[in-house]
Amino acid sequence: MTTSPPPPDRLPDGFVVRLAPATRQRDGGTTLLGGSPFRQLRLSPAARPLLRDGRVEVTDARTAALAARLLDTGIADPEVSLAAPVPVVTVIVPVKDRTDGLTRLLAALRADPGTAGCPVVVVDDGSAAPAEVAAVAAGTRLLRHERARGPAAARNAGLRVAGTELVAFLDSDCVPAPGWLARLAGHLADPRVALVAPRITALDGDAGSSWVARYEAVTSALDMGPVATRVAPLTAVSYVPSAALLARRAALGDGFDESMQVAEDVDLVWRLAAAGWRVRYEPAAQVAHDHRVAPGDWLRRRAFYGTGAALLAQRHGPAVAPVVLSPWSAAAWALALTGRPLGLAAAGGVLGTASVQLARRLGAPGSRPPYGLAASLVLRGTTASGRTLARAVTRHHWPLALAAAVASRKARRLVAAIAVADATDGWWPHRQEVGLATFAAGRRLEDLGYGAGLWLGAVRARSGAALRPVAPPPIQQPGTGQRPTR
Repeated sequence: MTTSPPPPDRLPDGFVVRLAPATRQRDGGTTLLGGSPFRQLRLSPAARPLLRDGRVEVTDARTAALAARLLDTGIADPEVSLAAPVPVVTVIVPVKDRTDGLTRLLAALRADPGTAGCPVVVVDDGSAAPAEVAAVAAGTRLLRHERARGPAAARNAGLRVAGTELVAFLDSDCVPAPGWLARLAGHLADPRVALVAPRITALDGDAGSSWVARYEAVTSALDMGPVATRVAPLTAVSYVPSAALLARRAALGDGFDESMQVAEDVDLVWRLAAAGWRVRYEPAAQVAHDHRVAPGDWLRRRAFYGTGAALLAQRHGPAVAPVVLSPWSAAAWALALTGRPLGLAAAGGVLGTASVQLARRLGAPGSRPPYGLAASLVLRGTTASGRTLARAVTRHHWPLALAAAVASRKARRLVAAIAVADATDGWWPHRQEVGLATFAAGRRLEDLGYGAGLWLGAVRARSGAALRPVAPPPIQQPGTGQRPTR
């Protein structure tokens, strides 16, 4: 599968980027710490006055280069204007048998002034009752596959007949909130943005129907969270789901990989990123999704998602790694988990050494290394890696954890403690919305389902690539020079 090459990286005049909320400024604003993966950027004397009040406005080639660099490191986000008129977008809806959902979605599109005049292409992917789909889709352009070919093929069929520069993909079990399209379309002022995705939330009324619904409402696999960010492999938001997307048609090339019945959306995002396109996540735009809440369907879906990791590993290698862990963190946790005083002391020594080395790398030439900052960053990274390891034990590698627990009483106690700690840590931000018991049950069952699918996919592919951990890229730090961001 191919994607089109992006245009030259020149942001238009008037485009504005603002430092992301998590970005830290040091040395009087000349050093920036943040992004994903985490990095340090030092602004050259020529670049420093271009960043004013935490923002850069593009007025010439230098400001365009600086703004692009800040965007591509995740250190800054674009300021999206809602004042510009929303362009005409072709809405592509793949559907298979869900006439109730299709009725609801089309009604929402017609009621929203931003999409009321948009052409809609409905692709019937082998529904058992095509006449019912055709009746609901009256007024749209209807395509039909006589046999089901999968969502990727259905979306591509709509893509091929779209007559507009922009296309939106919406699954038939979605209901977009009013104004969603305008919030997404603003990102396309950047000519290198190929794809932008809204936040996927639970459909109103789902949260109280069952314990699965209550769990899904706060931690759905489709919900990428409340923070706007760039999307790329091995970052905080590494992909966005295809349930709702706005795309630049020219960027998509051949579109989705039709050989993939799962994870085709992740594959598309990663191919676009590899080709040099930008992909954005915009939670201010929201699309409600009718989550699967029957326990059996829900678990089967999680296992199905898990099988996609092996397919992604074949195409994208370490980008799909379940654990990203630095050697320093791995050594510190291995020593600490011995539970012995000597091991704990050695773990402290490892982290102390890592802090000293990081401080020397972060320090400006001729200045005292920032030991306190380095220690806080190492501690934060170690805590995050601990969460990652706990998730691996209970999710990606639970068959190994189960085998160890059967063989060893000590391992059994450790795995049980990790499972409780992981569930409690995940529940805490949602403690006002769902009970701990409900969340913990959902967390453990979801992880069992996903992990089972992950291992099944690896067995089918005869490859353990999707199970192997990788080391993160080093904290990136440009040298001195006269380029705008250095």
